[in-house]
Amino acid sequence: MNAATARYIDTTLPAGRGLRSRIVERPALSLEPDDLARMIADIRAVARTTLGENELTYGVFSGDRETLSRTVLTVVYDTASAEPVAFNALALLRVSLGGREIEVLHLGLVMTAPKARGGGLSAVLYGLTCVLLFVRRQCRPLWISSVTQVPAVVGMVAETFSDVHPGQPATRASFQHRLVARQIMRHWRHAFGVGPEAGFDEERFVITDAYTGGSDNLKKTFDQAAKHRDPRYGELCRLQLDYGRGDDLLQLGRIDMRAAARYLAKVAPPASVTGLVGRLALMLAQGAVLPLIHWLDDTQSWGSLRPWKH
Repeated sequence: MNAATARYIDTTLPAGRGLRSRIVERPALSLEPDDLARMIADIRAVARTTLGENELTYGVFSGDRETLSRTVLTVVYDTASAEPVAFNALALLRVSLGGREIEVLHLGLVMTAPKARGGGLSAVLYGLTCVLLFVRRQCRPLWISSVTQVPAVVGMVAETFSDVHPGQPATRASFQHRLVARQIMRHWRHAFGVGPEAGFDEERFVITDAYTGGSDNLKKTFDQAAKHRDPRYGELCRLQLDYGRGDDLLQLGRIDMRAAARYLAKVAPPASVTGLVGRLALMLAQGAVLPLIHWLDDTQSWGSLRPWKH
């Protein structure tokens, strides 16, 4: 299916040497039942290589069609054997901001089979899918969220996306950050396996006692949690989170043109032809094409210049 013209994204892309990724938007709405069942079986197979006999019962693992209708699944396969080796399940969360409903892209659960670790798959599982969805939405800034106690993930989010709090020292929690956080914690905690009894410290963006809503088997000690190459993220987690109780950081940010350019530079060096062409395309889109597309599309808000269509 063509990703540019289909109602929902369903596309296969290279994911590194000997790997391919399949990205499917809203699989419960876009896939036939047999195809959907195979994809769910594939992500469960990856989970078994990571968790053994332990199971997760929230999100995509529940098999709930409503959940799968607001999910974006990315599954990475070994090209030779067609065996699934990694997956990411992003969730699309509806919140209200500025008097209108928007979608927040929750980065969700990532799992990689032990034999495929260390190959830079996080750039595909997070970045590629997010950039694809960003372009699909005509490159309008898109809010992202992440809930984790893993310093490596905290650092990845802070260094990939824009306006990230907590994680970026120069970014403070704005009123919009707080408003989005409150709604996520009020309406969507089940989407990332946080039970109703968990607390939320809005000053620190810390979810307390977070591992009680089906995500129990993901709880780690600080020593077990993968570290980022920059020790600042480990220190942030160590100081803010009680690992014995099971705390998480809620990070909020945006994917915008700056974030897309950073991702492109990371996977395609600027000196390469691909990197150069990609950078030029982003500059052209930012400077000329996107304002025209946005203006001509009267189904979308354009700030004070054109309010939401009534």
